Amino acid sequence: METLPPGLPLYEVTFAVVDVETTGGSPAVDALTEIGAACWRGGERLGTFDTLVDPGTPIPPVVSALTGITDDMVRGAPAAGAAVAGLTRFVADAVLVGHNLRFDLSFLGATAERCGQDALRNDTVDTLALARRLVREDVPDCRLGTLARALRLDHRPSHRALEDVLATGDLLHRLIELATGFGVLHLGELLDFATAPAPGPRRRRKQEASAA
Repeated sequence: METLPPGLPLYEVTFAVVDVETTGGSPAVDALTEIGAACWRGGERLGTFDTLVDPGTPIPPVVSALTGITDDMVRGAPAAGAAVAGLTRFVADAVLVGHNLRFDLSFLGATAERCGQDALRNDTVDTLALARRLVREDVPDCRLGTLARALRLDHRPSHRALEDVLATGDLLHRLIELATGFGVLHLGELLDFATAPAPGPRRRRKQEASAA
């Protein structure tokens, strides 16, 4: 897969926001139950991808209580390999985006490996890392739900893949707006900015200094 040119203006970049729901937290022993994705370019949503996935194993009741996804819902759904292959076709060479993206990619990668498929090698942006750089001092924490409320995003996460994707897409665009104030206008600058260390807790240090 060709890497997108770092000088590409952000308004010309296609971003594919992805989210997965699973039977548990370990890609080594747990399985996908749902995949959602949506592509944006220049702030316009180009399309969505949404499918339940048959995990091939019962969904733990505690997980069903959290996500609302039950064994009956995934019965007859595509197998994991087919679902991941469909996602790969959908995202093509877009920049992959997610909130704590490594969790999603760990399950997608483990599934691809088990099914003899190539893992996604796209450029990536994690909105969790971006949020920690840009708004951490203004919010109680950087959970997606907290950020959606604090920033008054149009969509709110619900532990369902596509709804979480839409909330993450809103967050991505808000954070890109903020990042432009730091001179982030091109893809390479965004990739570097997103992976740079988050700033230290300046507010706490100021409070401690004033109390000393």
